[in-house]
Amino acid sequence: MHPPKDDRYQAIHSAFAWHVPEFFNMAQACAQRWAQRRGAGARVAVIDQADLSAAAQQLSFAALYQQALQLSGALQAHGVEQGERVAIVLPQRAETAVAYMATMGMGAVAMPLSQLFGADALRFRLQDSAAVAVLADASTWPAVAAVLEDCPTVRLALVLDDTRATAGPGVHVAAWQRTVDQALPGTWIATRADDPAVLIYTSGTTGNPKGALIPHRALLGNLTGFVCSQNWFGFDPVRGTLHGPEGLPAEPLVPTVFWSPADWAWTGGLMDALLPTLYFGRPIVAFRGRFSAQAAFELLQRHRVTHAFLFPTALKAMMKAYPNPRQHMTLHLQAIMSAGEALGDTVFGWCEQALGVTPNEMFGQTEINYIVGNCAMNGARSVVGWPARPGSMGRGYPGHRVAVIDEHNQPCPPGVPGEVAVHRLDVHGHPDPVFFLGYWRNPQATAAKYSGDWCRTGDMAVADAEGYLWYHGRADDMFKSAGYRIGPSEIENCLLAHPDVANAAVVPKPDAERGAVVKAYVVLAEHARSARQAAADAMAWDRALQTALQALVKDRLAPYEYPKEIEWIDALPMTTTGKVQRRVLRERETALAHNMT
Repeated sequence: MHPPKDDRYQAIHSAFAWHVPEFFNMAQACAQRWAQRRGAGARVAVIDQADLSAAAQQLSFAALYQQALQLSGALQAHGVEQGERVAIVLPQRAETAVAYMATMGMGAVAMPLSQLFGADALRFRLQDSAAVAVLADASTWPAVAAVLEDCPTVRLALVLDDTRATAGPGVHVAAWQRTVDQALPGTWIATRADDPAVLIYTSGTTGNPKGALIPHRALLGNLTGFVCSQNWFGFDPVRGTLHGPEGLPAEPLVPTVFWSPADWAWTGGLMDALLPTLYFGRPIVAFRGRFSAQAAFELLQRHRVTHAFLFPTALKAMMKAYPNPRQHMTLHLQAIMSAGEALGDTVFGWCEQALGVTPNEMFGQTEINYIVGNCAMNGARSVVGWPARPGSMGRGYPGHRVAVIDEHNQPCPPGVPGEVAVHRLDVHGHPDPVFFLGYWRNPQATAAKYSGDWCRTGDMAVADAEGYLWYHGRADDMFKSAGYRIGPSEIENCLLAHPDVANAAVVPKPDAERGAVVKAYVVLAEHARSARQAAADAMAWDRALQTALQALVKDRLAPYEYPKEIEWIDALPMTTTGKVQRRVLRERETALAHNMT
């Protein structure tokens, strides 16, 4: 099969070359340089929509930079230094963007923590990172305050919307706005491109979550994927440039507004939405409300959103609620990127027909983000770079040498399954800036991520003759549910904390809406088995314990991690060395789902 005439992939990929400066800072690129341009006071950076009943507030690039300087000054006045970790526990709001800019601009390391995290998840990350400061608001502060006595390195907490927030001895707690107003502007530094900017914890299959340390240059490494998947302005892929005159991103020909429900504490929300949008000097919508199809379409209309990152779960919900939205709505969408799981033909077709946009599916992970995807423009798969194929992960984005490799680090022939991997060097032999620096204080795990010059993703795929990748599943026990990356180990450890649980294994159960849901196989402790047998109503006993276990995970970890289904099992399948064979349970769930269809 020959590529279509409008397929520009080879020309784009071979022409592109990286130009990474020695000194580069994400905050200076996303805020300072735009604030110093004429008209910065009128150029909108963040459209803050607290809830749909309130009027939106706008934060200009000039205000973003000024507020970030003031926050940097407050942090520096309390002793926060370059390289130290600052935890950001905030929902989507204007101050969250300010927090990232302030932290990274002064050379400290921003550590995003989800507003959904419970006590155990927060405690581990604050302890492991040795964070020195926490930035929170009234919605997230209670959970943070509950664990601070176990986090001795934290010495400062700034809290929005709660002027009476307090904590135990050793932590200076202050009202964010009052403290910032009283501070002198801080000092931003010229960080090297290889200096650390962000520390994001990612769940694994064994042990505790690992902190992926992301350098400032990684934002540049994300940009080719962003502009291709969003059909973005200011990018001439054939000439291999991401910049316009004076080294700045080129101005769009039409107004552009970005929105994604992805939490800015996750790689998808931070590196695929917030930072690249600000890098190109365009506004992003911040919404603190709960996602719903109605809210999504209201935001798209109200703010004339042109570009979006929407998980398959979100698009499925929108499709079911509004099969023909343009019959009674005015939409301005020009591009949609989707990631986390395959869209499927039905949702893909709905996006094209009902929204008028060909969705560009993308693949990446925290350590090496935005590496594979599609680049088709809106409307019946018309092409900007290369056609989008429903269900395909896409092709390696410009600047990334991506392959499906075998156990010997050799590319697999078309049609042969292997592991998706990215080479340290691009097709021209130059270093790829997208790579993370390593796992925080975990050199063994960092070394295990690489096979020679290939960084392995742990995801299995097949490449076809034209270089499109087709997902086959994880090489380990990781899985995704509704776009969230799930590591079984944390959930299993949480379940084991309950006295009635002797052992547990967590696996994905196929689900049409979410791709998969979390299912736990639980071995009851001996006393719990006896109590269940003696119970007058075994079903009621089961429901009570299941509810308690679900609540335990919701409280300690996060709501999206709780097992929606729990099954008692006499014994877990084990290897001869005593390791749980989650693969056996996964295959069982897949077979059961197949038999039900």
